[in-house]
Amino acid sequence: MVTRRYAIVGLGSRARLFARALAGSPRAELAAFCDPSETRMRVHKGWIGASVPGYRPADFAAMLEKEHIDVVVVCTPDHTHADYVVAALHAGCDVVTEKPMTTDVDGARRILTARRETGRSVRVAFNYRYNPVHRRVRELLAAGTIGEIGSVEFSWLLDTAHGADYFRRWHRDKANSGGLLVHKSGHHFDLVNWWLGSGPETVFAFGRLFFYGERNGRRPTAPDDRFALDLEASPLLRALYLDAEREDGYVRNQDVFAPGVTIEDDVSVLVRHRGGVVLNYHLHAYSPREGYRVAFSGSSGRLELEVRENEYPSGAEPKAEPGRARLTVQRHWEPPEVVLDEVLGEGHGGGDERMLAELLGDAGPDPLGCAADHESGLQALLTGLAANRSLATGLPVPVDDLLGEIGEPG
Repeated sequence: MVTRRYAIVGLGSRARLFARALAGSPRAELAAFCDPSETRMRVHKGWIGASVPGYRPADFAAMLEKEHIDVVVVCTPDHTHADYVVAALHAGCDVVTEKPMTTDVDGARRILTARRETGRSVRVAFNYRYNPVHRRVRELLAAGTIGEIGSVEFSWLLDTAHGADYFRRWHRDKANSGGLLVHKSGHHFDLVNWWLGSGPETVFAFGRLFFYGERNGRRPTAPDDRFALDLEASPLLRALYLDAEREDGYVRNQDVFAPGVTIEDDVSVLVRHRGGVVLNYHLHAYSPREGYRVAFSGSSGRLELEVRENEYPSGAEPKAEPGRARLTVQRHWEPPEVVLDEVLGEGHGGGDERMLAELLGDAGPDPLGCAADHESGLQALLTGLAANRSLATGLPVPVDDLLGEIGEPG
């Protein structure tokens, strides 16, 4: 059995998922950590119970050579993804990156050029594809259950704990995250691309900062303590962030109503996909409950998926309650058929575990094409980037215009 040597760069909370999987895999060796914080590196080593060499970002290239790294897992803030992905590719490594693949046109161009020049692979961690319920949707659509698809309606609700968390962290600055249309909605745009088997053609968007931010904080929305995250009360958050504040200066718990919020919290997007299907998408990040609903209208009927997750937040820290999914198919002139009605598994509906197995080579065949490569990452990114440009210009944005700026994907 071939064992590949992995390095993880960026040791926030999401990196824990990859570190634990790598530490327990017979096909992988966790060979190095890279992060600005010695505190976070020490915490992760303690969690997995192993002595893993730690490096600072300035020593990233030297680490790849010294530790003979085969694969780099990128979990850094979004705007830095392209730097690490490109450096890893040119060092002869394959890459697994958290979504989004990058946050702007220049980053996409650099990644695609480096991948073409080196022949190495870039995989994007779109875990929602591996959720069994989402896989079932793909199977039904591919089987022609509702005929030719005409349109998609997709609404995603983030509650005032989970949604607010994007306004406490570095994500609140669009220069860091690309905004929710790139960072969060990229998951959703990828799902639609994957379900339909086609990418975006034209994008038009409306959006605004309605609930969070300095101006909106003057509204009588809720007592301040409803939005103040208690890092001391969470062993994970205290270890990764509060204890490291003096070292790297990163404040994990910023005021959601303070200056500096440059992202939108309420967005609506129309996307015409190649082939003619139209997506009507809405995300808002201040809902009293958490969940989503997606519906496909086809020539033979309608398929609807509703997922209810957290019914309400009790405070500032996001909860991780098991969601419940209900999937219904209704063909023309027939009563609705409930395909499934069940409680979802942990970790994005069970998607995290299946995604990690596939990324580490421990999964079997992939008949539904769950594995997401650089092209999948690009197509999801294009929708978000085009939506951001539409917000700025007030005009529909042909995706081919962005592709022309990025260059031939290859």
